[in-house]
Amino acid sequence: MGVNHIVLNVHDIDRSHTFWTDILGFRQVGTLDRTGAGTMRFYAGRGGNHHDIALTQLAAPADSDAATAPSQPALNHVAIEYGDQESWLAQLRRLQAAGVAFQGRINHGTSHSVYVQDPDGHDVEVMYSLPPDQWQGDINAALNHLTVLPRDGDDALADPQTPHF
Repeated sequence: MGVNHIVLNVHDIDRSHTFWTDILGFRQVGTLDRTGAGTMRFYAGRGGNHHDIALTQLAAPADSDAATAPSQPALNHVAIEYGDQESWLAQLRRLQAAGVAFQGRINHGTSHSVYVQDPDGHDVEVMYSLPPDQWQGDINAALNHLTVLPRDGDDALADPQTPHF
């Protein structure tokens, strides 16, 4: 069992398309025009799934932000995994070059992450998983480990090691 895909409601599907394709690296694989209900676009990552993310254009976008506080009953964030440290660091450089602000930069005991927001304010975790031998000794301790790192400049691109658990 696992998560197959997520669907995000967006205010401006073209602006969101640019973020999810040009900045995060997904590719558009399909479009559904729903008469009277707006357009839905489908995107796939590097895996073999038919689609991982879908964006739905809101028929009448509200004036308020789409995102809600993490404490409210809503989607908290989407985690996009990169296969290894090298590809993840390349993505962080790409995000910085595109002017995407890092909301948070954290090394967890099981993964290393940077948190950004898409154009509609959805929180996106860009991460890579650490090898199981680093955390499987004490999964609970690893899940509770947190190192907050700089969010700006070259320091945000450093990736210090996480202790073994």
